[in-house]
Amino acid sequence: MSYAIYPSLTGKSVVVTGGGSGIGAAIVEAFARQGARVSFIDVAESESRELQTRLEGCAYAPRFYRCDLRDIDAIDCVFNEIDTLAGPIEVLVNNAANDDRHTFEEVAPAYWDDRIAVNLRHQFFCAQRAAAGMKRAGKGVILNLGSISWHLALPNLSIYLTAKAGVEGMTRGLARDLGRSGIRVNAIVPGAVRTPRQMQLWQSPDTETKLIGDQCLPQRIEPEHVARMALFLASDDGERCSGREYFVDAGWYGA
Repeated sequence: MSYAIYPSLTGKSVVVTGGGSGIGAAIVEAFARQGARVSFIDVAESESRELQTRLEGCAYAPRFYRCDLRDIDAIDCVFNEIDTLAGPIEVLVNNAANDDRHTFEEVAPAYWDDRIAVNLRHQFFCAQRAAAGMKRAGKGVILNLGSISWHLALPNLSIYLTAKAGVEGMTRGLARDLGRSGIRVNAIVPGAVRTPRQMQLWQSPDTETKLIGDQCLPQRIEPEHVARMALFLASDDGERCSGREYFVDAGWYGA
């Protein structure tokens, strides 16, 4: 099958958080194969190094940076290094997240704070840091990864749902605040994506059957389907798209 090539992405400095595996790795590969200068951030070193090695043949080999995004000072240090080596950030993809399950009764304040830091807070501060250079350039793109989960009220994910609902509100706020500087901000909302983590931890043959039955399209979503949406929204082809949510969920309405 043949997919779009976006000349406007060639040479662009792109940062992807949580880029070492799953959806993030597909986004890293998609941008790298478009000829972008991709820098990606993760805490999973082995998977990230493997991805970096696999993509060495691209026009610009992606660079991996180990960083715990809960550490705001560390984010600033990494972004400074990226600016030096790859040029000012032109596209930021806020992908990093973790959907660990939890019951309502077991949540303590420290766990709440940690889950919000993992799933929401870093998106704001990465955007704040990247937007400084984008403002000087008079253009830029920020893509925040949301989740279908809060739209469906999935169980045992109350903090994750809270964070992902917040991503969509933050996206609209940033789109308004940054739009006059030529910066476009959108949210991508994946459905049930078939990543190794999801298949190992949450899916079984029975849940797979129900999931496909609840979708309008009876096909599973792969990470590259989400990556293709990111490419379009980051490219000049999406130049009038901002402040919106773009679903890649195969029309999933069940719960």
